Amino acid sequence: MGEAGYKRLFVWQKSNELAKAVYLETRGFPKEEVYGITSQIRRAALSIPTNIVEGYSRKADKQLKHFLLIALSSLAETEYLLDFSQEIGYLTSESHAILQGIRQAVGNLLWKFYVSYR
Repeated sequence: MGEAGYKRLFVWQKSNELAKAVYLETRGFPKEEVYGITSQIRRAALSIPTNIVEGYSRKADKQLKHFLLIALSSLAETEYLLDFSQEIGYLTSESHAILQGIRQAVGNLLWKFYVSYR
C-alpha cells in the first residue's frame, strides 16, 4: 500500500512539524497546566494537520474547504496560545520565535491551499 496522499502535501508536512514542535515544547510547561493551557495548545496545534487529513480524505472540494477553514481557525487559536504562553513565562522568547516562525509558514501555505479551492 502506498503512502497516504495527504503526506505528499507540503502544507500537511509543515503543519505536522508545528504540531510536533508544540508537543515537544509544552513538555516543559508546569504540571498543573496539564489539563489547562498545555492541553489546549496541543489540541489546537494538532487540529491543523488532522483537519487537513480529514478534508483531503473526503475527496470533495466543498468538504475540503470546510476542513481547511477549521484548520485556519485552529491556526489562529495556536497563534494566540503561543503568545499567551510567552506572556506568562511558559515559553522563552527564543522558543516563541521558533514556533511562531513555523506557524507563520503554515499559515501562508494553508491560506494558499484554501484559496486554490475557492
